[in-house]
Amino acid sequence: MPPGQRKDAGHRRTLSGGLRLALSALLFSYGLPGWGEPIPAGIAERTLTVAGMAIEIHTYKPAHYEGGPLLVTLHGLNRNADGYLAYSRPLAERHGFLVVAPYFDRERFPTWRYQGGGIARYANPPDSGALKLESESRWAATILLEIVERIRTEENRPDLPYYLLGHSAGGQLLSRFAAFLPNAAQRIVIANPSTYVWPTREVRFPYGFGGLPDALGNEEAIRHYLAQPLTIFLGTADVKRDGSLNVGESAMRQGPNRYERGLQVFGAAREVAQNKGWTFNWRLVEAPAVGHSARRMYTSPEVEAALFAK
Repeated sequence: MPPGQRKDAGHRRTLSGGLRLALSALLFSYGLPGWGEPIPAGIAERTLTVAGMAIEIHTYKPAHYEGGPLLVTLHGLNRNADGYLAYSRPLAERHGFLVVAPYFDRERFPTWRYQGGGIARYANPPDSGALKLESESRWAATILLEIVERIRTEENRPDLPYYLLGHSAGGQLLSRFAAFLPNAAQRIVIANPSTYVWPTREVRFPYGFGGLPDALGNEEAIRHYLAQPLTIFLGTADVKRDGSLNVGESAMRQGPNRYERGLQVFGAAREVAQNKGWTFNWRLVEAPAVGHSARRMYTSPEVEAALFAK
């Protein structure tokens, strides 16, 4: 199967992958942390048990790796973690990254939990308007941070610097990650997502800070969000209304297409920071003539500016 393609509900694991899942669950039942071994050179896979769940990760460590930073790359709607690992390998070679691509399956991580970060969902009935806050330990955003910490442990590098790069659905997760979870990422690159967290309490979660408990949705939370080292990374040709674009009412208020939504959220965030006198650490980087393609975004000349923007 070529990179970038994988089955989901019918995804067939290799025998070794199945054995890894079973062994990982056994290790967890005995309270053991996992494999506890450094990532090997080249392409590899392993399973980490996080929040009681076995999470498959795909890894790449260059043969000449000399202790460079960690790059976590997040797949889109097709859940093709192996493809995103392949798209990110040139970055690993050029910049000495250790690359990790987690696989978030549809069964355990549907839209509200992957794209939405798993932070909250609307209580029944859905039109009640009431949000049910989920346990923070089970947020996809928290699981992502725990994966980083586990890699740090297994590499025996507790201060290993890390970068986060997500495209489309993965970019949506990173928008919620940046908005609601304290972290130490060097740079959070959000590429071509359908929606963002708007920096206001006037828009309800997951499209803004509205409707959340005060600790998550207050003015200080918005200030922290705008101070994050975040890059909005846009393909200027990502203007088509394709089948994966969120066209719900709340999403359409952010703009008619992904490119326009990125421009508008960046402009809105900058304006809020200026009006409030807050630190604004976001950057806007555009890849000319690139549409909704992770491969083309990640191999564009502009990807370095997105990752290393100052």
